[in-house]
Amino acid sequence: MYDPSAISGRTALITGASSGIGEEFARQLAARGANLVLVARSIDKLDALAASLRAEHRVDVFTEGIDLSTADAPERLFGRVTELGLSVDLLVNNAGFSSLGPVADMDPEQAGPVVNLNVKTVLENTVRFLPGMVSRGGGVIINIAGTGAFQPAPYMAARTASAAFVLSFTQAVSAENADTGVRVFALCPGLTDTPMTSGQNYPGTMRTPEQVVNTALKALSSRKASVVDGRLNTVMARVGSRLPEPLLLSMASRVMKRTTATS
Repeated sequence: MYDPSAISGRTALITGASSGIGEEFARQLAARGANLVLVARSIDKLDALAASLRAEHRVDVFTEGIDLSTADAPERLFGRVTELGLSVDLLVNNAGFSSLGPVADMDPEQAGPVVNLNVKTVLENTVRFLPGMVSRGGGVIINIAGTGAFQPAPYMAARTASAAFVLSFTQAVSAENADTGVRVFALCPGLTDTPMTSGQNYPGTMRTPEQVVNTALKALSSRKASVVDGRLNTVMARVGSRLPEPLLLSMASRVMKRTTATS
């Protein structure tokens, strides 16, 4: 098990850190004394957040304005961290993309970047930073999947398929590292009040980024390979995975079609 008190003085790298869940991870880890590497496209937002965290918590904060949907982004990010002479002790693969609508209407030029950001970057960041953690005998990798990992969602097909990959990949890596001292798990939020969901008429009650990150940090001291945020989301994930496929897809299609029409 990982000792959450070991966060102080460690270095955490957070992708998608300019807002939402990523920003909340930055705030909570800085409050626990972690030094940070914050990564996102919006460098101005990152720099403003970094200045605030440095002043409030007296921690080191580095910012990297990188578009992680580009094919070579993970390589460039790892190279930059190496140039800075940093060892990443906590990796939070949070950056992701979601869109509403049928696949038939999807821009083909968008397909590659979606896979790069939601799947390839998570895979490559894990592959690049994990060996160092193993060699040092400790570390944490939190990969953000989502409750969509447990059931497909028509009209959000790419996002839920990405989440399913992240969940399965992370569970396997967690098992591989059970005895290395590296804590690896997938965090599965449901609907969360972030810029990604702003202005979209999703059904149900949204959780907050603070609640999601609290769930993740509590899970550090457990051995679970995946954690669902919120009791209702946990129940829905379990129930959904047990429903007959035609019923599950029919229900999801009706809900998501209404959401798409009103967003």
